[in-house]
Amino acid sequence: MLTNDELAQWDRENFFHPSTHLSQFARGEAPQRIITGGEGSHIIDRDGNRLLDGFAGLYCVNAGYGRKEISGAIAKQADELAYYHSYAGHGSEVSITLSKMVMDRAPDHMARVYFGLGGSDANETNIKLVWYYNNIRGFPQKKKIISRWRGYHGSGLMSGSLTGLELFHKKFDLPLPGIIHAEAPFYYRRPELDMSEADFTAYLIADLEAIIEREGADTIAAFIGEPVLGTGGIVPPPAGYWEAVQKVLDRHDILLIADEVITGFGRLGSMFGSDHYNMRPDLITIAKGLTSAYAPLSGSIVSQRMWDVLCQGTDENGVFGHGWTYSAHPIGAAAGVANLKLIDDLGLIENAASVGAYLREAMTAAIGDHANVGDIRGEGMLCGVELTSDRATRASFAPMGSVGPKVVAAMLKRGVIARAMPQADLLGFAPPLCLTKQEADRIVTVTAEAIKEVLG
Repeated sequence: MLTNDELAQWDRENFFHPSTHLSQFARGEAPQRIITGGEGSHIIDRDGNRLLDGFAGLYCVNAGYGRKEISGAIAKQADELAYYHSYAGHGSEVSITLSKMVMDRAPDHMARVYFGLGGSDANETNIKLVWYYNNIRGFPQKKKIISRWRGYHGSGLMSGSLTGLELFHKKFDLPLPGIIHAEAPFYYRRPELDMSEADFTAYLIADLEAIIEREGADTIAAFIGEPVLGTGGIVPPPAGYWEAVQKVLDRHDILLIADEVITGFGRLGSMFGSDHYNMRPDLITIAKGLTSAYAPLSGSIVSQRMWDVLCQGTDENGVFGHGWTYSAHPIGAAAGVANLKLIDDLGLIENAASVGAYLREAMTAAIGDHANVGDIRGEGMLCGVELTSDRATRASFAPMGSVGPKVVAAMLKRGVIARAMPQADLLGFAPPLCLTKQEADRIVTVTAEAIKEVLG
């Protein structure tokens, strides 16, 4: 590791960072942090700062940092078989084992898992599967996808179109045609303050029905949604939402894609969000928690009813013409096998439920009465703190998004990482599932101190 300014210079002169203010970073005006290690819920930078990671990287390091069980499995696999493709029936012991482990954990009506590299490519796969499915069934016009505003489904062309956040559309010529966005199930932002959760759910379902009526059910292939909105606000659904959505989709022969990139493998205190909310998806998108991000890997879990049609399609048309060079990559698969075993052995799903609830309760007790805290919400090991200029009216700060980053920066000075979420003044927390109550207390204490520093 270089410890002089040369590495920092190389970084600013050569590295194209994602989701970064490019010009400010290149000029040296935006912050820079070079990470050298991690342990449990903490990361360590090259200056020796030990930081409590309240966001698990990007919601993904579920098992925590520094797990030798996972890194050792990766090293062993790299030594034995670093790569072979999975085309034309080829596999490896770890890719086959991981597929069995995933399917053992998936809802009962699911049939197979297809592996990719990241959540974005998994949702690109899902769209192709949906289109293929309807072509084989004889419904070539049934292709449109309904997503939701504030949903996040990736940064590709189609997956970025599914995403319902301005940042990922603006100046990229997105969304592409065929993607329609419904209202977000964001109870705090309901149009009328006196709406109950049941009222708000009815409002959302009326919006969905209106879209289907306008577009024509015979043109709509699927509806995609995160069980809990992630990057769009860390928002659990209002009461009865998913049951009501499922009824509408069933009535109109519309598939359900559950994007569980964030919620899969324990983050909600249950194995899958689909089980957590009694959803019955036709496709489940997985990534992040599959390997705890120790190696890239994603998946599309396919329901039995879709699988039967896909098989019919190859009987009629030959080989299924979709694949990625690195599908089911052995190193990613080895990480996945070790990670899922570790999640079970350490009881991390149970810990996510109990410590996650403790985190939200402690956060509410510490800052729930603050004049600028509008809402504290979450589920499992997810917590969002919505900031407002006026609690009574839920008014945003002007400009929106100007306060959250300041609070996050004040937290960082105190050694805790949170995330300032887009299109809001919202503090996001998604710590590793191994978070302890003592670490949760530190997150809460630092959040309260930072809010006081910035907002008084």
